[in-house]
Amino acid sequence: NAPYTSAAAAAGDTRWGADFFPNVTLTTHQGRTVRFYDDLVKGKIVAIDLIYTTCKYACPLETARLAQVQRLLGDRMGRDVFFYSITIDPDHDTPAVLAEYAEKYHAGPGWSFLTGAKGDIELIGRKLGLYTGPDPRNPDGHVPYLLVGNQATGQWMRNSAVDNPKFIARTIGEWMDSWQSAPNDALKSYVEAPARTFDRGQYTFVYHCSACHAIGSGQARIGPDLAGVTSRRDRDWLRRFITAPDRMNADGDPVAVALRDEYGQARMPNLKLNDEDVSAVIDYLNRAGREASPPTHAATTASSKTAAEPRAIVEAYVRIQQALHADATERIHDDARAIATEAGHLGSAGEPIRVSAGALVRATDLQAARAAFGTLSDAIIDYVKTSGSSYGDGVTIAFCPMAQKYWLQRGDTVQNPFYGKAMPDCGRIVR
Repeated sequence: NAPYTSAAAAAGDTRWGADFFPNVTLTTHQGRTVRFYDDLVKGKIVAIDLIYTTCKYACPLETARLAQVQRLLGDRMGRDVFFYSITIDPDHDTPAVLAEYAEKYHAGPGWSFLTGAKGDIELIGRKLGLYTGPDPRNPDGHVPYLLVGNQATGQWMRNSAVDNPKFIARTIGEWMDSWQSAPNDALKSYVEAPARTFDRGQYTFVYHCSACHAIGSGQARIGPDLAGVTSRRDRDWLRRFITAPDRMNADGDPVAVALRDEYGQARMPNLKLNDEDVSAVIDYLNRAGREASPPTHAATTASSKTAAEPRAIVEAYVRIQQALHADATERIHDDARAIATEAGHLGSAGEPIRVSAGALVRATDLQAARAAFGTLSDAIIDYVKTSGSSYGDGVTIAFCPMAQKYWLQRGDTVQNPFYGKAMPDCGRIVR
């Protein structure tokens, strides 16, 4: 048999070669200058989508979906398979902004986030069938399309960027590697497929949520594992957050803000679910969460005993405050871990403290530590206020007018943790 040759190549047709693809200049999130056709597409198996980092709707979901596909493709990424996420907002999405965005979604070798001249990006979008014109009815600004293809064979396919990740991975990893050479021994007739019944909540979770979240499997990479979430959060909070996470973050909800900080500022998208879908997915999380991690009597008892006693948390917190006042970070991570552990005993009311402490554990420099410390301060103060508990003897509340932040400390002499040695006594005792 003669080797497979694409129809385009056999006819001498160059529609899918250098004469078709724009060879415009782009810049990667790593600051490297590349040519779209010569460096990115020619001779490669690729997946291309359009995104922008401030998107609150489809982009976070489609990027999370590609992160799943990346894991499924394994070491083929960067070897013979490449992903290109091109911003449609180049004025805002500089290489540095894109690098931060790539890190949030754990982009590995072979996945580039790209920016360039607005006209060049629009040309790419139009040529590849990814462009969608402005639509005032669509706040997202574009449709989540994914173009997958193999330039060498001339095989191309446009698909939904939020489709089943296993389907996308197989399309890219096997079918685009020439449909004739793709393994077919595992393929079976649909007649042989086992019947599966998805209730509305399970379907909503799998389609909309599983790109970022798992339930008790330990596989969540972008967002938190949701095992037990219905016992940590009351139903009304879950309903409001699932319905409009962007609004809750904008309103400064302490749990929403703490979660955003803990997970690298990755935004949960507004999925525009209706009330029935939201209710169904909460019911599913409740059922699946119980199966994944059934609560023990001992844990419940411990939580109830310590629910109003944050004093161990305050002790560790004050040590962090004193360290930041001295511009030191040596031991703050250990104390932050201790706070996170203690907060776990406070039940759902202590969750903002636990999440904020986790962000402080991951702080890599003094500036990041102080930012996380501010969120932690708010969480502890809010907990004591709402629970009616006590900070302990000798603890006062101070306020920094420069940082516009409150903090806790011992004594009445101001010890500013936000500016340290630069302005050690900036602020005032308020209580």
